[in-house]
Amino acid sequence: MYSRIALIAPLICVLAFSAAGADIQFHVATNGNDQNAGTVDAPFSTFARARDAVRESKAKGEISAATIWIHGGTYALHEVFTLNAEDSGAPDAPVVYCGVDGERAIFIGGHTLEPSTLSPVTNEGVVARIDEMARAAVLRADLRALGIMDLGTMPDQFEAAPALPELYFNGARMMLAQWPNEGWAEIANVIESGPAPWRNHASDKLGVFEYSEDRPSRWVNAPGVWLQGYWCFDWSIDSIKVGSIDTNTKQITLAKQHHYGIGSGNKAPRRYKAFNLLEELDTPGEYYIDRENGVLYFWPPEPLDKQSIVLTTLRDPLITINGASNVTVRGLTFEMCAGTAIKIDGGAKNLIAACTVRNTGLSAIEVNGGEGHAVIACDIYNTGTHGIQMSGGDRKTLTPSGFVIRNNDIYNVSLRQRTHAYNLSLNGVGIHVAHNRIHDAPHQGITIGGNDHIIEYNDVYRIGMDSDDCGAFYMGRNPSERGTQLRYNYWHDLGSKMSHGSCAIYFDDGAGGQRVYGNVFYRAAGGSFGAVFSHGGHDNWVENNIFIECKRAMGASPWQDAYWQQWIGEPLWQDRLLNEVDITKAPYIDRYPDLAGFMESSNQPRLNHSVKNVVIQCESSVDGNWDIRDNLVLRWDPGFVDAKQNNYALRDDSIVFKAVPGFEPIPFEKIGLQQDEYRTTVVSN
Repeated sequence: MYSRIALIAPLICVLAFSAAGADIQFHVATNGNDQNAGTVDAPFSTFARARDAVRESKAKGEISAATIWIHGGTYALHEVFTLNAEDSGAPDAPVVYCGVDGERAIFIGGHTLEPSTLSPVTNEGVVARIDEMARAAVLRADLRALGIMDLGTMPDQFEAAPALPELYFNGARMMLAQWPNEGWAEIANVIESGPAPWRNHASDKLGVFEYSEDRPSRWVNAPGVWLQGYWCFDWSIDSIKVGSIDTNTKQITLAKQHHYGIGSGNKAPRRYKAFNLLEELDTPGEYYIDRENGVLYFWPPEPLDKQSIVLTTLRDPLITINGASNVTVRGLTFEMCAGTAIKIDGGAKNLIAACTVRNTGLSAIEVNGGEGHAVIACDIYNTGTHGIQMSGGDRKTLTPSGFVIRNNDIYNVSLRQRTHAYNLSLNGVGIHVAHNRIHDAPHQGITIGGNDHIIEYNDVYRIGMDSDDCGAFYMGRNPSERGTQLRYNYWHDLGSKMSHGSCAIYFDDGAGGQRVYGNVFYRAAGGSFGAVFSHGGHDNWVENNIFIECKRAMGASPWQDAYWQQWIGEPLWQDRLLNEVDITKAPYIDRYPDLAGFMESSNQPRLNHSVKNVVIQCESSVDGNWDIRDNLVLRWDPGFVDAKQNNYALRDDSIVFKAVPGFEPIPFEKIGLQQDEYRTTVVSN
């Protein structure tokens, strides 16, 4: 726990393993044949045949549980593998799809391109479009001749990344040709913002801006140019097709209006980059897909001999568990797909355990509805959008989902959608998130909607590294969402150096009724925020936490009562507070007594509560609408076990226990990844 980098070994099933007394077993191998019997000596070749064999055994009454052993190798899926209700196990006899110990089974959603299918570019018109320094290195492949016909369509405008083919070389994601190759270009001057409702600016015009570099002159004859940009705010990115480029005035006109308009909602310069351009294929590892003619152009980063080249084409999930229950997927690798890797819809008590899910076009794992599903001890990284998305439970009745996200390492997310794609996105009621390592994201790490979630013992760091006005944890704009506990987490080394602010925990736009207890915050706030920051909300309790070297420990930007009444009277909150759920009636008024009189005007201060917190070497401790009780502010080490090694557990003789009566020790040693039946080792270095 004390080291920030760990070497992890998820447990893959050993062949002698018998799943909950399974009375039948089948085997799948890359050298198998679906006409075989499915034994270890005569395995099937596909998931689908093994699934059907289980169905056949069930129909004969021969089975109460089953294990399908997946032997090592790469399995290319060109259509989704689906498990339906008829593929269910029982609570004491699950159906288990399991990798074999010592054999890595990998499932991909794409076509492998043989090196021989790539050849030099000879068309003079195409050659002229390629940067002179790259012409001899760029190769082409005729995708239609290889049977790859559906290359998708690039939308004219999008924030949510579309499911489109991507190229991988030796398992590494290649870069869609772009400029600049690293970092961002900056808008020199905004000529026309277009409509900007946030500042009451109406307009029917398209956005126009001035650029300072000469590079856009290369794009004038390109069949399509897209720009991805932080057009207004550094918490909102959008990709928009270019309408026109005027090289005389150095002005670019966008083809679509941006919903916030172009201009500085945040003080930092407005940033953009161009992508999907053959004209910018100018460095090893870049590629471009000519969708009209079905041709791939690629500058390989290494010689092609015996290299693996995969173009992702499967936009459906690799595996969908649709209405099935008591299914376990264990010890497998899912990667290189254009869409989401694993999806669960409905059903009960399905488990994804000890899997590696990486290199996805969209999310790694998506769970919608059902009850009791769990994702445990998985390594999830290099995702196009989210890590894990979960939605379950009944908010009207406050019935919990029973979902569990435990002991996972989730990092390098949001590679294709730089904002509003999270390590964890949770909605509904009663999701338990514990002992995860959540790190390395350009925007926010955890977002929640709903009620009564528990987020505990997680190690959260390097979140918000390319954005502003954001939190490693975020929720907002719905005061009916209450009862979540954030306890015993370690939040550290967060946020960018942009001007506005960032924090560890962000209660935005009226969010209230949550409890922050027993956390450690280290270098977890920037700008005008606090490590815990409330915008407009109240009735949040921040207790028994330790704040270390944060610019501000706790901050708030409170709303006056008149502004509250304005929000409450708007259709958005009327719908969320009285129609989606009804906070004036049971079970809400019983579960959350603070909601009494919530819809009425109040002459009483609307306060958050800061109780028994320890603030160490922070520039300031508390700002805003806080009821402050029994906090301790220090300028020195209060008695940590070993602060130099980032061990912020308190020694028994710490001054904190004397100066803050009733302060409870924070179990720092329990935070982060743990050894369990699925993750056998966690080695710090």
